[in-house]
Amino acid sequence: MAQTIRVGIIGEGRSGANIHGWHLATDPRYRVVAVADEIASRRENGAKKHGAEAHADYQDLLRRTDLDLVVNATFSHRHAPVTRDALLAGHNVLCEKPFARTVAEVDELIALSRRSGKVLAIFQQSRYAAYFRQVRQVIDSGVLGRIVQISIAFNGHARRWDWQTLQEYNGGNLANTGPHPLDQALVLFGDGEPDVFCRMDRTEASTGDAENHVKLILSGPGHPLIDLEISSCCAYPCFTYQVYGSRGGLKASQKEAAWRYYDPDKLPPLALYRDPLANPAGEPIYCGESIEWKTGVWPEQADAPAAKESARDYVPLNPDTNMTAAYYDMLYRTLTTGAPLEITPQQVRRQIAVIEACRRLNPHIYRA
Repeated sequence: MAQTIRVGIIGEGRSGANIHGWHLATDPRYRVVAVADEIASRRENGAKKHGAEAHADYQDLLRRTDLDLVVNATFSHRHAPVTRDALLAGHNVLCEKPFARTVAEVDELIALSRRSGKVLAIFQQSRYAAYFRQVRQVIDSGVLGRIVQISIAFNGHARRWDWQTLQEYNGGNLANTGPHPLDQALVLFGDGEPDVFCRMDRTEASTGDAENHVKLILSGPGHPLIDLEISSCCAYPCFTYQVYGSRGGLKASQKEAAWRYYDPDKLPPLALYRDPLANPAGEPIYCGESIEWKTGVWPEQADAPAAKESARDYVPLNPDTNMTAAYYDMLYRTLTTGAPLEITPQQVRRQIAVIEACRRLNPHIYRA
């Protein structure tokens, strides 16, 4: 394959034009040679921006023989069928999230990819978010001990009136915003299928029939409990992580993080007292001790001595890391050298299984 990846983009909406298009226009390793969109102004703008050929019918784009990669940035409900068509036409495919509506669709697409020998990638770029990588790095270091619970909130308050509020378009908060934090949550949960608890709501702030509030809990023996909120009903917006560990904890936003932990070897062993606790004067007291906390912060702060002490254990990460660029770096290695995808369809399959389970658990919104 040529070192310059020739790309066709299907869908010149917010994602195709404003995420993929903007990046690909500035990445010299890729060249957009074709765009497709049913809306004339969108395909013409895309063609002009990239110096590419415009197609009104995406099937015409798929018949081209000069493409190394097809980016599927269509409506959410068309992700699976358009990806299927692209694979059958013999193309490598990068599909936007949500990957599909059902696990059955995912399995069909994985099978098609295997039979055709073509790359099937899903655009889960938030896996490369600096804040998430920092959270993983601290957890993986083991300093927090056994992870008991991870709470994640992707919350704000907004009214919405577009197609992504409609079930027929595979809309709703869980399928629209949810693939980003849910992908992260499943990585932190670990291998295996989680038990799923979910409650959804829909308020007058949404014009469609899909949910705009999601409370999701993932659990399982030997795994941390994951508490995930994706709400458009939170008047005090928060995009946060809280990690509870047996020896410490972490809090993080998308721009900063702080964590603290203790060394259990520097504390006296615990002994159980069945009799009421009292001070030397015989007065009742509560359990209490002085713990020497070690701390870390991200980004590292030059005037934080405690952070400097633990900084050697962590690789500094730039909060402004471009997730899209990092994803396309990974994809370029796969397309040019055959390196394995770091985010696989099999991993994303678990996400779609959770979304399906959530919908089954909320028949007041999602009727069979």
